[in-house]
Amino acid sequence: MDRDEMWRHIGEQRMAVAEALTELDPGEWEQPSLCEGWRVRDVVAHVGLAPEITWSMALREFARARGSFHRLIRETAIDRAARPTDELIAVLRRVAASRRLAPGTTTKEPLLDILVHAQDIFVPLGRDFPMPERPALVAADRIWQIPPPFGFGAKKRLRGLRIAATDAPWSRGEGPDVSGPLKAIVLLLAGRVTAAVPHLSGEGLEALVDRSPNPSTGRAFPAQPSGENPTGEADR
Repeated sequence: MDRDEMWRHIGEQRMAVAEALTELDPGEWEQPSLCEGWRVRDVVAHVGLAPEITWSMALREFARARGSFHRLIRETAIDRAARPTDELIAVLRRVAASRRLAPGTTTKEPLLDILVHAQDIFVPLGRDFPMPERPALVAADRIWQIPPPFGFGAKKRLRGLRIAATDAPWSRGEGPDVSGPLKAIVLLLAGRVTAAVPHLSGEGLEALVDRSPNPSTGRAFPAQPSGENPTGEADR
């Protein structure tokens, strides 16, 4: 998938999330998301904020977060989340077509970001939100590749298992099978184990659950140094 197609999917998914958010009642905005310690409104704020982050903003917030990337991501989202819900939706619509990258990221990061965070928002509310196959395949590959501490550590965390989609051409790893729909596989790779497990099967599933004593470990995706587009300028 080339960059133009990725940006098209990013824009479509951002707009689809914004539209779906208009159907939430006030109580749903305050519900816990799949990101541990994050409300639905915090995740929405994070998704809308990411395209607006500049290097100067990142450095300032990094200092305020006492050198913690994850604290930076969380605190900037929570600050933004205090805005009215209609304003948070308006921000997401406004940035939907933006090609600005957060510092240190590639085009694949905003793609996986919107795909995973859409599920973070809607899954715990019992609302289905589709995940298109082609973007999900790109996201799965990227999540698998990025090592900790800047990624989800999927390759290390799932070592000794073969992770395979049952409805798309994607598999990684060696060992007993853990398989399921691609959407569930993306959630598993991104650390949303509790949300993924009900949709998974295979001889490796018991081992997966056993090695996940605290499976609700989803978190927002942080900027990660990639060497690509380090300025945070628009990616064309």
